[in-house]
Amino acid sequence: MPIVPDMPDVPAGGGDHQDDRGAARLSGPLFRDEATPQAERPAPSSQTPQEPMTGAAPHSQSEPEPQPQPQQKKSAGRDLGAAIGVGVGLGAVIIASLFIVKAVFVGVIAVAVVVGLWELTSRLDERKGIKAPLVPLAVGGAAMVVAGYVRGPEGAWVAMALTALAVLVWRMTEPPDGYLKDVTAGVFAAFYVPFLATFVAMMLTADDGAWRVLTFLILTVVSDTGAYAIGWRFGKHKLAPRISPGKTREGLFGAVLFAMVAGVLCMQFLIDDGTWWQGLVIGACVAASATLGDLGESMIKRDLGIKDMGTLLPGHGGIMDRLDSLLPTAPVVWLLLVLFVGSA
Repeated sequence: MPIVPDMPDVPAGGGDHQDDRGAARLSGPLFRDEATPQAERPAPSSQTPQEPMTGAAPHSQSEPEPQPQPQQKKSAGRDLGAAIGVGVGLGAVIIASLFIVKAVFVGVIAVAVVVGLWELTSRLDERKGIKAPLVPLAVGGAAMVVAGYVRGPEGAWVAMALTALAVLVWRMTEPPDGYLKDVTAGVFAAFYVPFLATFVAMMLTADDGAWRVLTFLILTVVSDTGAYAIGWRFGKHKLAPRISPGKTREGLFGAVLFAMVAGVLCMQFLIDDGTWWQGLVIGACVAASATLGDLGESMIKRDLGIKDMGTLLPGHGGIMDRLDSLLPTAPVVWLLLVLFVGSA
C-alpha cells in the first residue's frame, strides 16, 4: 500500500490459549471452598485470639475484588506520525519529478525497482537460502524500465527476455547446487518487480502521460485508504484470514467504493476524453488488483516468516511493502486507459 500503514496481522484464534490459562488459574486455591477440603484446612493457632463472626470474612483474609480492565483502543500497529511524514515526502518527490521532467520520474521508477529487488533477494537469501543473482536483476530491471519508456511494450518484453537470460548465465558461475531454485526465483523477481513497474513508464509516454500516472497513483492510494478506514472501523468478517488476518470484507467494500468515486473524478477532470462510467470501471478494477497485490505479497512474507520486506521507510517497512499494491495495478490501469482513450 502506498502510504497507508497496514493493519497488524494478528493470527486468528490467538486468544484461546490465554483463556485456557485463565481457567486454570481460577481452579486453584483462590476459591478455598472449592479447592481446599475442610479436613485439610489448618487449625487456628491457640496463641492467636479468634475474631468475632460478623457475617463477612475478616478483611485480612478477604480476597481482593478484581479491578475492571480498561478497554483497549484499536491501534494501527505502526507509527502513524512517521508513516504519514514518509508518505508525504515520497509523494512530494513523485509529483515534482512527474510534472517537471518526465525522464527524472523514469529514474525514480528505476531506483525504486533496484531497491525493491535488493530487498526481495536479500529476504529470499536470509530466510530460504535462495540466492537469486542481484547484479543482472538490478541492471536488467533498470534497463527494462527505460526500454519500456523509450520503445513501448516491445522494448519491455525484449528487456525482460534478456534479463532472464542474464540471470541464467550469471548463476552458472556458481556451483550447480541450488541452480534451479536460484534462477527460478531470479526470473520471478524480474517479472514481479521491474516488468510490472515498466507499465508505469509506458503510461508516461502519452501526451497526457503525467496525468495518467497521477490517476494511477491516486486510485491505488484511495483504494488502500478506503480499505483501511472502513475495515478498521467496521471490519468484522475476515477476507483471507490464513493470508492476512487484518483484512476484512468490509474493508474490500470500502476499497471498491472509494476507488470508484475517485475513478469518476479522475476520468472526468484529469484524463482527456475520459467519461464517468469509465472511472467506475477503472476504480473497481484498481480495488481488485490492489487487494490481490497486497494479499500476494502477504503470502510471500508469510512463507518467508517476516512482517516487512525491509526497514528503509519508517512507519512503512521497506520499498516492497509500498509497491505491493502498485505493481499489479500498473498493467491494469495502463491497459484500461489504452482501451478507453487510446495510447497517444
